[in-house]
Amino acid sequence: MVQRVPDGRLAVVVSGGPTDPAMGGVAYAKAAEWTRDPQMQAAVAELLTWIRFKASRSSSGILYHVFEAPEVWSDGFNGAPPFLAAMGFYDEAILQTEGFRKRLWIPDRKLLGHIWDDGKGQFKDASCWGGGNGWAAAGLARVIRSLPGKRRADRERLAAFARELIDGCLAHQRSDGLFHDVVDDPHTFVETNLAQMLAYATYEGATEGWLPRSYRAHADRMRAAARARMDRDGYVQGVCGAPNFDRPGTSTEAQAFCILMEAAANGTQWIDRLPALS
Repeated sequence: MVQRVPDGRLAVVVSGGPTDPAMGGVAYAKAAEWTRDPQMQAAVAELLTWIRFKASRSSSGILYHVFEAPEVWSDGFNGAPPFLAAMGFYDEAILQTEGFRKRLWIPDRKLLGHIWDDGKGQFKDASCWGGGNGWAAAGLARVIRSLPGKRRADRERLAAFARELIDGCLAHQRSDGLFHDVVDDPHTFVETNLAQMLAYATYEGATEGWLPRSYRAHADRMRAAARARMDRDGYVQGVCGAPNFDRPGTSTEAQAFCILMEAAANGTQWIDRLPALS
């Protein structure tokens, strides 16, 4: 059964936002390819139409993260861009990543701020939230993975940004291999999921060749630190916890990134690259 709302968003990940549902888009697209289920095929087509033509966005076409305000969030890097790239809409995926970077990147901190208010032309939240920077690193890795060889210049540009972002986070890594919830603020709680997110992106980069192989050592250290926070039931503890993401806890996002991290560490090819479109 496919859960979606009339406007085309996948209902299982609606969460009130225009672009979060796209996080499930690639999985749905792969499932539709495998099963040829008409409902799934329709769901993918409608989600793609929603993202490309209906979701709220700026006058320059950059997608907003919420309905009620013209806001760009760092979370958005892992929303629409990987889905668009996997579906073969490379120019649109790159437009989004470049638009997010232009608004959110803080050069002197080499990190992304969390929320940009397009209406006011300023940050609503300039804190360098670990989760947001992790979403961005993961999203960039997924877009890079989907770009074909003829998009070499785009791959190299996105890879250089991804490396700069990863390095910016690593500059604030704790001695235990983890990070603070706000990456450059040691007064915030120690958080687990950023280590998983960065480990995933770093393994991807080292495997795909856009990071030096030596970066695997960084990924291994973050992976070990995150695995040390897993309880006997398999839940990764101390992540920025659902549902409010303002204190340590657990989350489905962290469980998903644990799986992604482990797959990437073992060289497993993930599903972003859709064979029918490569």
